[in-house]
Amino acid sequence: MNLADRLHTAARRLGGRAVLTLDGAELTYGALEELSARLARLLLARGVGAGDRVAMMLPNVPEFGVVYYGVLRIGAVVVPLDPLLKRREIAAYLGDCGARLLIAWHAFAETAEAGAAGTGADVFFVVPEEFRRLLRGVGAEPEIASMADGDTAVIHYTSGTTGRPKGIELTHANLGGNAAAVARMHALGVDDVVLAALPLYHTFGQTCSLNATVHAGARLTLLRRFEAGRALEVIRRDGVTVFQGVPTMFIALLDHPGASDMSMLRVCVSGGAALPLDVLRAYETRLGVEITEGYGLSETSPVAAANRGGHHRRAGSIGWPIRGVEMRVVSEDGRDVPCGTIGEIVVRGPNVMKGYWNDPAGTAEAIRNGWFHTGDLGRTDEDGFFYLVGRRRDVIIRGGYTVYPREVEEVLYEHPAVRQAAVLGVPHPELGEEIEAVVALRAPVTCEDLRDFVKERVAAYKYPRHITFLDELPMSPTGKILKRALARPSAVRAGRSA
Repeated sequence: MNLADRLHTAARRLGGRAVLTLDGAELTYGALEELSARLARLLLARGVGAGDRVAMMLPNVPEFGVVYYGVLRIGAVVVPLDPLLKRREIAAYLGDCGARLLIAWHAFAETAEAGAAGTGADVFFVVPEEFRRLLRGVGAEPEIASMADGDTAVIHYTSGTTGRPKGIELTHANLGGNAAAVARMHALGVDDVVLAALPLYHTFGQTCSLNATVHAGARLTLLRRFEAGRALEVIRRDGVTVFQGVPTMFIALLDHPGASDMSMLRVCVSGGAALPLDVLRAYETRLGVEITEGYGLSETSPVAAANRGGHHRRAGSIGWPIRGVEMRVVSEDGRDVPCGTIGEIVVRGPNVMKGYWNDPAGTAEAIRNGWFHTGDLGRTDEDGFFYLVGRRRDVIIRGGYTVYPREVEEVLYEHPAVRQAAVLGVPHPELGEEIEAVVALRAPVTCEDLRDFVKERVAAYKYPRHITFLDELPMSPTGKILKRALARPSAVRAGRSA
């Protein structure tokens, strides 16, 4: 099974129906199938073949679907990258996966080219009209590469740029099965219009928006970037019936003065972080729509559990496992803990990743006895609903985006004035968590200068908005910085902050 087969099947059945729309631009199923087949031929002519890694840095535009399914069609591996990445981040990811080619949106050409320099990856830029003209001059590749269920389709990166980036290998079966499960769970059909508010380079948007839409024969209407007023306009203009987002999106919509009755939304799904209960209730009472919460990680393709609608939903819960997936809450020794007791959530099923790219030790640590250990802490209730309590790791979830503290810490340590650094998440009413850096200095530097230093080197959502200076960071006897001692509000710390 090749994930591109899903598009081929839908195109034969729904060739003239729209699949991807962006304002006035539209791609039908037939056009998406043909253009992706032409791109496949172009890739083959450039020497790209089955198993080769092709990175793509594209925003939410119709060309994303063309490139995505075109790469999969020849059996190559898609490596989706955030278009906001900086040079050093791009270089790290391309170098780690050994990408043959980087296909980037024209607006990011300078950064993409600088990042690819020295990695061995060629660079191809997508300029909409030129891209279409180029593909019109290429014949369509008629064959779709035959792939085994366990063949890698996509490598998603979730780690930083220093040390060794961690690439999550998701197979054709992982992604195809998860997309089918999402489509089935939400009863997606040809009359549904799904809002692509989530970035398609992320597993949430890729599986739940793009692949599930194609599987169901629905239509995906794209937002280049989320802005509440614009989202409301598109929802009403295009008759959106399905909205999937992270809590910050739901909060922004709720706070927008133009928000009113949204009962036309048949399905509303929140993921990526816990949704405040007050927000969930406000959607029901003020906007006439029910939000269901789900749970997953990139390593689980991503959906592992979800609430269902109506009486199959419990506020504050992440629901229960989707069909074919098992979840448990276990102690440190791997034994099931009693109902209501907090432990680590572990997952087993066809959605669990193949492993970490070129990292057998990391894979063996994460997948033990067939169970993927999420590092997330949770509990269950007497009815089998799961609840997410916290994260064992120090991962920060800022507005649905994952930020790894070590990546930011390594950049801070590059500044000559920094002697010690720790990065942690602090509560934020809208974003869930905000990023704070706690720093001990060896030479004077201002918060603004240090913040700008980091901002120039990482994606915009990763740099610390708050910086606290201490004379010394608390240390363990073995010399490790004790983040537990720092995880309290900055206002009570003895230090200078901004």
